[in-house]
Amino acid sequence: MIVIDNVGAEVSSRSPSADMLRRVQWAIMLLLSVVIYGSHAPLISICRVDGVIPFSSSAVVLLIEVLKFIISLACHLITENKPFDMSVSWRFALPYAFPAILYGVNNNLVIHMQHFMDPSSFQVLSNLKIVSTALLYSILLGQRLSIRKWFAIFLLTAAGVFYSYGGIQDVEKASAAAQLYITLPGLLIMVIYCLISGMSAVYTEMTLKTQKIPLNLQNIFLYSFGIVINLLAHSSGSHNGGFLDGFSIWVFVIVLSQAFNGLIMSVVMKHSSNITRLFIISCSMLVNGLLSYMLLQLQLTFLFFLAVVLIGFAVYLFYGIR
Repeated sequence: MIVIDNVGAEVSSRSPSADMLRRVQWAIMLLLSVVIYGSHAPLISICRVDGVIPFSSSAVVLLIEVLKFIISLACHLITENKPFDMSVSWRFALPYAFPAILYGVNNNLVIHMQHFMDPSSFQVLSNLKIVSTALLYSILLGQRLSIRKWFAIFLLTAAGVFYSYGGIQDVEKASAAAQLYITLPGLLIMVIYCLISGMSAVYTEMTLKTQKIPLNLQNIFLYSFGIVINLLAHSSGSHNGGFLDGFSIWVFVIVLSQAFNGLIMSVVMKHSSNITRLFIISCSMLVNGLLSYMLLQLQLTFLFFLAVVLIGFAVYLFYGIR
């Protein structure tokens, strides 16, 4: 019998050396995901031209979904060593339409919320999705978390708030006092955003774990709906020029890295949990801060180092104490 432990490694009756190799592979995968998450924002900044993103963000998202689909299909054909079975029941595929729609709704909410609050308030309040994801994970998947682990989740949320509020700053603009504001509609939309974010993640995990079919096939279903949703979003969006206008080598690096990270996240949710995913995203803030300091000459503030301490303590509380 195979048991999934709380860091996602599979523990079985294999030899100790095989178990150790499995744990090392898992650790490398999680570390790579942290680096990819953390490098995303600095890479976007590098792509800017005169402070403006020169490419269509919807085109990038669509390409990421297409690449994930192609990789999943190729892996499925290789591992199954047989042609793709078109007779697979549609009932296996249909559940993935729901998270695809939720992801699409949330992408639009992010844009819509900018009319009701300033960007800094959005960055700070969006960390509440850590709590909503953990809460829905506990309720929908029946995973009871101890008080110690809930406190670790709280520390992750606090670390995200501190980091977003002023963990890194542009030295040249640090003195410019930006006006913070948030309206009641903005607050309500933020609550909906956090709930949808948690629901989509937990529902995806639940579907991946309950279906007894290969993960690559599940990814094919998930990314097929993702392609459809994002194709509709791109077609209805207001963008000028061609599909690849403004693309550079760094944009393709973003597409490749984010596609690879999406595949890693499917493995995490299949064999571990959304809680592990939350820790990956939180730890990626540290990579983001260091890369922003080294590549973009942004200033690391006291709040950044406070976030580092809180994340480290949260990891210790959640995983370190037996």
